[in-house]
Amino acid sequence: MVLRIFGLSFAVTIVSLIVAAIYGGPQAVLLVLILSILEISLSFDNAVINATVLRRMSDFWQKIFLTVGIVIAVFGMRLVFPLVIVWLASGLGPVAALDLALNPPADGAAYFPDGSASYETLLTDAHPQIAAFGGMFLLMLFLGFILEEREITWLSWLEKPLARAGKLDQLAVVIAGVLLLITAAYIAPEDTVSTVMIAGVLGMVTYIAVNGLGELFNTPEEGEDGEIVEGSGGPTALAKATGKAGFFLFLYLEVLDASFSFDGVIGAFAITSDPIIIALGLGFVGAMFVRSITVFLVRKGTLSDYVYLEHGAHWAIGALAVILLVSIGYHVNENVTGLVGVALIGAAFISSIIRNRKAAAAVGTLDDDVDEQQSVPVG
Repeated sequence: MVLRIFGLSFAVTIVSLIVAAIYGGPQAVLLVLILSILEISLSFDNAVINATVLRRMSDFWQKIFLTVGIVIAVFGMRLVFPLVIVWLASGLGPVAALDLALNPPADGAAYFPDGSASYETLLTDAHPQIAAFGGMFLLMLFLGFILEEREITWLSWLEKPLARAGKLDQLAVVIAGVLLLITAAYIAPEDTVSTVMIAGVLGMVTYIAVNGLGELFNTPEEGEDGEIVEGSGGPTALAKATGKAGFFLFLYLEVLDASFSFDGVIGAFAITSDPIIIALGLGFVGAMFVRSITVFLVRKGTLSDYVYLEHGAHWAIGALAVILLVSIGYHVNENVTGLVGVALIGAAFISSIIRNRKAAAAVGTLDDDVDEQQSVPVG
């Protein structure tokens, strides 16, 4: 199963490294490897969340996510999207934006004689708007999960009170709106306040719209005993969603991937500003492995075996949302972003193992008691 799931990712990695070697020699190969590790570490929580949604989709829509979705992830978010931002921010045409990206700043001075802008600076200047959109989208996802009552809780001392508070209608929108106002008033640079507010509201609206469309085409999921199982986290759970329901879950996953990916693109510029190297490392290698990890989690039933993983991933998303909002006004090292997510998911995984062992020990003790009772002579 491992070879079948990860085989294509390894093949794409080999081809990408060969292309990198031809394009830029050994240094390019090293940069692609570094960027791929960066993407996987930053996006592991993305893979867990993707798996919670993907397992609700029909086989057809799972295949669409793993084919069309990967094209969007690689070319759309890691290559085309940054170029579109530079194109819109600079006023240059698409060809000129690509030329600016492929040439060093000295050559880019042909477009900006005063040396005031380069591909990297133009993309970085757009960070407040993108961080506000992605941060608010992820924050709404986190709040939607944590404010919902559920049978299993991880950090019970915190999750149970939050779930009780979540009974207040539209509390997630209230909390997100207040945090957006605080971000715009106290964190965002003065010249970006209005754009941060607009982008943040759009992030909230996008989440509400996509989640609402998922509910509109909701098909309740039946448990083993025939009872209806309510959804948890993200869009409403769908029983092998097909048709329009599958489409909106697919749309949800793509927006989620976009929200996760931009911090990786910005972080990549600390390593290289070459868009081809970034596309190879973040897209072809990193994004492919994130997809493979997602499929592995679904096929192996990992989320069912380790029940706290979903909780840990959502807490990691909440942390990432806060980091994105803070990064609008202050620099946050990319290592911090990656380590926080890995630490929370790792803690949830360890907690799941401990829970499983306790449950197994309890079952074993119960069996021993039954055996003892049956062995006691009657009369």
